[in-house]
Amino acid sequence: MYDVHTHVIPPDVIQWLKSHAHDVNAAWIKRDPAKADFLRVNGTWEFELKEAFINPALYLEEQEQAGVTHSLVSPIPQLFLYDCPAAVTAELASVYNRSLAAWAGAHQQRLSALATVTLQEPARAANELRDAMGLGLKGAIIATSWSGNLLSHEKFAPFWEEADHQKAILFLHPLLSVDARLGQRMMANLIGVPWETTVCAVDLMLSGLMDKYPNVKILLAHGGGYLPYQIGRLKTGYAKWKAVNAHLQASPRDYLKRFWYDTVLWNPAGIRCLIDLVGGDRVVPGSDYPFDLCAWPPDSSGATGFQTLMAE
Repeated sequence: MYDVHTHVIPPDVIQWLKSHAHDVNAAWIKRDPAKADFLRVNGTWEFELKEAFINPALYLEEQEQAGVTHSLVSPIPQLFLYDCPAAVTAELASVYNRSLAAWAGAHQQRLSALATVTLQEPARAANELRDAMGLGLKGAIIATSWSGNLLSHEKFAPFWEEADHQKAILFLHPLLSVDARLGQRMMANLIGVPWETTVCAVDLMLSGLMDKYPNVKILLAHGGGYLPYQIGRLKTGYAKWKAVNAHLQASPRDYLKRFWYDTVLWNPAGIRCLIDLVGGDRVVPGSDYPFDLCAWPPDSSGATGFQTLMAE
């Protein structure tokens, strides 16, 4: 069994956060005496800092107990730091990437890893991606959007060009939705997170970017959000509206099969539907471990997809 959607915070990164708490507005908060401290960075999206996030030995032990033989490990979205000064973001990215590269390198049969980059400065992010892959990382995890940014914007071209040259995996992971209507009952996470993935994926599809950079391996979190299940609407719009089909070389149905999708859906019927839509070689096992909302252990579907995603 594999797991492509899992997160860790190496000890070096925790030490950096403690040393730079003022720079990134980091706070450790005791919410419940029965739980670990909650970590809040830059004033948003706090989460319980469970031992499995920060204890590499425990992480490997729990993966083994669940039957996971190889994990693709990512930095956590809360530490993307795109709204911080670029120098701060880059310093943490360097610490994070080198730490993950060393850990994965010491456990090559068990682990692969992705980088984090200074995406607010795309040229710098391109260099960071190149350097990270030179260290043995497989690509990068990046946000689907932040502060109104869409990844299809031309300012991100240097980053996409490098990712295409490297044939990198880009794991598109959403941040919490900032839609004010979703501010209650955890809706910003429950439905806002998959919505953010949907917006990003449709934008990349309709912009023509996927034809411009065909070698990038784009992995969508949480089963692709709502995209796979609204493909009929996109296909119909493609047939009727120039605004939809102007930049496309094929139908949206064809582009749907160019993404990879994790199985973090908590719904076997949904996973079967996804496989029927895109094929088993485009669906990969994932869990979102060890966050509260994780599908643990990961669904065993997608072994073929894992092999195609990870192939050099």
